[in-house]
Amino acid sequence: MLHPADQMLLRLMVEKGIPPTHTLPPEQAREYYLLRRTVTQPEPPDVGLVRNLAAPGPAGDIPLRLYRPLGSDVGQALPVLVYYHGGGWVIGDLDTHDVLCRQLCNGSGCAVVSVDYRLAPEHPFPAAVDDSIAATRWIHASAQELGLDATRFAVGGDSAGGNLAAVVALTERDAGAQGLPIAYQLLIYPATDQRRGWPSHTRNGEGYLLTRDTIAYFHDLYLAGQDGDLDWRLSPLLHDDHRGLPPALVLTAGFDPLRDEGVAYAQKLSESGNTAALVSFERQIHGFITMGKVVDEARVAVQICASQLREALRAG
Repeated sequence: MLHPADQMLLRLMVEKGIPPTHTLPPEQAREYYLLRRTVTQPEPPDVGLVRNLAAPGPAGDIPLRLYRPLGSDVGQALPVLVYYHGGGWVIGDLDTHDVLCRQLCNGSGCAVVSVDYRLAPEHPFPAAVDDSIAATRWIHASAQELGLDATRFAVGGDSAGGNLAAVVALTERDAGAQGLPIAYQLLIYPATDQRRGWPSHTRNGEGYLLTRDTIAYFHDLYLAGQDGDLDWRLSPLLHDDHRGLPPALVLTAGFDPLRDEGVAYAQKLSESGNTAALVSFERQIHGFITMGKVVDEARVAVQICASQLREALRAG
């Protein structure tokens, strides 16, 4: 059964005539996504520090936002989560995920650095991947001056951001001794298979906010005519070797078209000898973790993610 709060939210969107994302030009879709947070997201909690930064990237500076938790010592080198926001590689930014990053920061006792990678269609694949890798490596290299502990370093994200987190982890593993020592992956309803053939794409493809049409819209804008579904940088589930990856938490939602590929990725990680936990919120829809103002299970999901980060990185 779909959670009553989700049912109410979906009815409200219909009553208010909120247009589906795939019917909008990208610029307008971004505006709607940003505005929607005022209805569904809780007030941003205070944190110890918020600092805007920029990392050098392959096409110019990549905006970042650093959060330190309440009560943290200014001179303390904190564990860090590098976070990549969701939005289908087309929408979303530092502000759409500001509340979630603050919640994860305070709840885990870790610093969080949010990455504002380039978006499609202006910057199609692999721009988001290239920016995510470049920003992550810069954050690690700059850890000391940023007050971060480079030995307790995690990556994470939701949806498209979960895809990018998985791809960064695979990239750094493949780099061998030259790769970053990533200690943990936080993968929130990640997109892991661009072939879009899993049963949940049909079962949950209509009526639950993220639809098959919207997924196709994001896919086509991100690929911009490229034939790349089998490229593991688009479909990390299709990498030919998942051994030796960081421990992971994979969180899925029962009414999400991406549910099955998230479950499959958790299973692949476990079968390959990694430590991986799967938590599924069976009554939830895609995107629910940012909806704590109206969905009580969103707050529980954030708490689970934060506590797992705290344990994995042994934050204070």
